[in-house]
This record gives sequence, C-alpha cells and structure tokens, in this order.
Amino acid sequence: MCHVSVGHIARAFEKAGIATVVIAIQAFCTTLEAMSLPRLVTTPHLLGRPLGLPHDEKRQLYILNEALNLIDTAGEGGTILEISKA
Repeated sequence: MCHVSVGHIARAFEKAGIATVVIAIQAFCTTLEAMSLPRLVTTPHLLGRPLGLPHDEKRQLYILNEALNLIDTAGEGGTILEISKA
C-alpha cells in the first residue's frame, strides 16, 4: 500500500502549491492512474527499485531528469510518462 500513500501525499503537496512527480514501477500504474495524480512516471524496474538497479547512476539520473522535466512540460493534470527498458 506504499504506492497509495505516496499518491495521497503527492495530492496534498499539490493542493499546497508544491509541484510533484510520482516515480513508480509499471506494476502500480493502474492503481496510481485511478488516483488522478498530476504527474506520474512509470518504469519497468523491479519492486523497490523504480529508478533501476543499484549503482546504475546513468539510468537513475536519466529517470530523475525525465521526472523533473515533466514538471515543466506536463500540459495538463494526469500526465503519465512511461519509461521503457532502454
């Protein structure tokens, strides 16, 4: 249920005027979509590793940069960016 808690916290931050991006694994996408989050990034990684494998700094930075860019580029609420394996 951790992914649901993150969704509630993100909505509370947004209500307070703080922009958020939730990064989650694709397995939780259906539940998080139903929560109507403003911005969501999904990755194909394993549970507990939404940014990828430990010590894979290149991949982790790529995902973080994509998530931060989503704050600037998301034109409407409910924007979902799906990051693939490559």
